[in-house]
Amino acid sequence: MNKVVKEIISWILTFLIAFALAFAIRAYIFEPYKVQMSSMNPTLYENDLIIVNKFIFKLREPKRGEVVIFKPPYGDKDYIKRVIGLPGETIEIKDGFVYINGEKLIESYIKNSTPGNLPPLEIPEGKIFVMGDNRNNSLDSREFGPIDLEKLDGRADIIFWPLKHIKNLNNVKFEFSGS
Repeated sequence: MNKVVKEIISWILTFLIAFALAFAIRAYIFEPYKVQMSSMNPTLYENDLIIVNKFIFKLREPKRGEVVIFKPPYGDKDYIKRVIGLPGETIEIKDGFVYINGEKLIESYIKNSTPGNLPPLEIPEGKIFVMGDNRNNSLDSREFGPIDLEKLDGRADIIFWPLKHIKNLNNVKFEFSGS
């Protein structure tokens, strides 16, 4: 009987430790996330499942091109957008293109030009400018302004479902044209 009780206690402790580790990993390091909207097409589609790295921005600030999850200035639903402008930079939108510090940003991941115009806007320290890849259907920093870095929940790293969409989201290269 003593051996059976020890075995049961051992199994219970094993499950408790595994549960605690899984909870800690999900709460502080990696978390699955379901894309709810189409504002990131063609990079992300509605109902894609992604892995969000919740720890990365505790180590460093976001970089241009990273896809981030954040709390918008209003509402309680998380948003997912791409980092376009960084603290201290000046962003402008004209003639269908985004300009960073006066240089045209070449964005291979969008299908259409960027609608509308945005006069030069300096992004304050501690904030980033985010936009959806589906520029014609995205509520983003063009509407609500730059986002506080403290509002970031994490970086989208990998699409893991559906299988035909699997890809790493962190291999976007940016170029500027002298324009």
